[in-house]
Amino acid sequence: MIVVLLGPPGAGKGTQGEIIAERLGIPKIATGDVLRAAVRDGTEQGLAAKAYMDRGDLVPDSVILGIMKEVLSSPAAAKGAILDGVVRTVPQAEGLTTMLAELGRKVDKFLLFDVPEDELVNRLGGRVVCEKCQTPYKGLEPGTTCEKCGGKLVRRKDDEPQSIRNRLKVYQAQTEPVIEWTKERKMDLVKIDATGDVNEISERAMKALEED
Repeated sequence: MIVVLLGPPGAGKGTQGEIIAERLGIPKIATGDVLRAAVRDGTEQGLAAKAYMDRGDLVPDSVILGIMKEVLSSPAAAKGAILDGVVRTVPQAEGLTTMLAELGRKVDKFLLFDVPEDELVNRLGGRVVCEKCQTPYKGLEPGTTCEKCGGKLVRRKDDEPQSIRNRLKVYQAQTEPVIEWTKERKMDLVKIDATGDVNEISERAMKALEED
């Protein structure tokens, strides 16, 4: 099963992706993680990505999708994968669909995590992340030690209130059209209420995945 996670910054896609992946017994694949791994391992696509990054340029969709294709072709993803952050624009959605078709696969379900904007600002405004492993924390101060890897927790500049509003505007402009794109193609998209307890949200997501 190939599941694509959609939703605004702060909607909990990363957290829920980890939980869902573990429950389904398939990997969670995040764009940033596979990009860094490909660069670290020196794969053909990783070297191509590094060339762009070294110049300070954005890595193009074609290279990102090439890396995703390598990962999805691996035995670890034979039963499927949870894709987090892979689709942020309509061209990326089209590219992913084409790439999966080349592998004889398709997106089985899109999960859209829905949270009111005011809550998103509140969530992100109180968030710190580990500067090493990027694990997010709530209610801790910058400078605290990460429980996962021992790194230092920091508050990212894009988690300041005005930056958060700007990020949400970018999401609305670039990613919300993906929702209409899926509807036009009659693809399976389910909106998940992503407010409340983490476990309750997970149960809503799992119920959606169990539905035909």
